[in-house]
Amino acid sequence: MTRLLSAATALALLSTAALAQTTVTTTDTTGTIELAPAQRTVIKKYVTEHRVAPARIKERVTVGSTVPADVEFHTLPDTIVTENPRLKGYSYFSTGEDTYIVDPRTRRVITTID
Repeated sequence: MTRLLSAATALALLSTAALAQTTVTTTDTTGTIELAPAQRTVIKKYVTEHRVAPARIKERVTVGSTVPADVEFHTLPDTIVTENPRLKGYSYFSTGEDTYIVDPRTRRVITTID
């Protein structure tokens, strides 16, 4: 039943995104997280408006990489999670140039918002 619901949700998201613009799909350990360009724009706008201190990271950050323990994460706001419930429980951080969505439990990057 859960797989059927997940498949139906994914199909609905894909059909909506296909009508509008290209959807970026990122795979993490729990499944697929889809972010339409409009959702990516909302996240980027939120981060820009709330001006969190940028993280200083020496290593290259890529999807799937683990973020160092000294990087502070910020909770995604309810307005963003409401639009994409698959983001519930995830956090973000910014380097000033790019924003990254991370799983705070594993500290793994699941997608980049640039």
